[in-house]
Amino acid sequence: MLAEASSSKGECEHPGSFGNMCFVCGQKLEETGVSFRYIHKEMRLNQDEISRLRDSDMGFLQRQRKLYLVLDLDHTLLNSTILRDLKPEEEYLNSHTHSLQDVSGGSLFKMEFMHMMTKLRPFVHSFLKEASEMFVMYIYTMGDRPYARQMAKLLDPKGEYFGDRIISRDDGTVRHQKSLDVVLGQESAVLILDDTENAWPNHKDNLIVIERYHFFASSCRQFDHKYKSLSELKSDESEPDGALATVLKVLKQAHALFFENVDEDISNKDVRLMLKQVRKEILKGFKVVFSRVFPTKAKPEDHPLWKMAEDLGATCATEVDASVTHVVAMEMGTEKARWAVREKKFVVHRGWIDAANYLWKKQPEENFSLEQLKKQQGTEEE
Repeated sequence: MLAEASSSKGECEHPGSFGNMCFVCGQKLEETGVSFRYIHKEMRLNQDEISRLRDSDMGFLQRQRKLYLVLDLDHTLLNSTILRDLKPEEEYLNSHTHSLQDVSGGSLFKMEFMHMMTKLRPFVHSFLKEASEMFVMYIYTMGDRPYARQMAKLLDPKGEYFGDRIISRDDGTVRHQKSLDVVLGQESAVLILDDTENAWPNHKDNLIVIERYHFFASSCRQFDHKYKSLSELKSDESEPDGALATVLKVLKQAHALFFENVDEDISNKDVRLMLKQVRKEILKGFKVVFSRVFPTKAKPEDHPLWKMAEDLGATCATEVDASVTHVVAMEMGTEKARWAVREKKFVVHRGWIDAANYLWKKQPEENFSLEQLKKQQGTEEE
């Protein structure tokens, strides 16, 4: 509820405005405060009122046992392409689109009025249904408002998940960036799901980075990927083992940790710490030594890859011993890599750690062997 009462002195503190008028006392105001035009095109709130609303909302979250989840659209929940960018190999898609009259059962939609085709990511309906039981959800996209609202209709035709919580690039406070200043929830109770880490420069601890969904060929071209898109391969992500199913497990773990003690006051809890705790389980119990992965004169423990491995729960060391489980190397000729082979330890390239970080689960070592790395490099050079 927006502020209804004036201060104890009887003077209005002008918590916010519609147009240029205070919504409590009706006085004409200068244009100040943060714009919340996704809720109402002329609504602005001052910082004190935003803080008050966020504080008062913590009681609601505690009663409902819910947190906030801010969801990106493109490459996270769906993939869109301009119709003229469809390749000849993708023309078959035109005969597989679903009616816009009843979108509930479909996943591929052609919107002639927007000159666009959109493919929903596999598992997205189950993901939204289950996530809505644990989170108050927002859409936050760098697309414009008409696009955001149309995508919300495809994902949430009954309006039961997002309501008016649909934020587009027209609603942000900083150009080309996303920020939680337009989300009416305490940062300590917000998780973000997005494929682009750089979009959230001030909220990296709230962020779960998801693997990009490249269904259309134009999506691969946009990111300079040489491989064929899912549509060209006439394939798609797995429903049970795809990126959204993996992320849902992470969300469930973070939510369960946050509400672990039913009667505990949540105002002092921070979901960002829970997320770090979940991440630390991914490589827990493994001990990693790096072999010629870092520049010679650099301190190994200062390298981002070392820090990443520790954030994932691994123990890192500079020298090998019996407790080491993995040697990360870029070639088999190093002394440590040869030791690992002799001692029947895993030898993997750095992609094993990158993938665990990105996919939120330990990956099979055989997919990251140095032989695999050589093959990949050979393919790229051709």
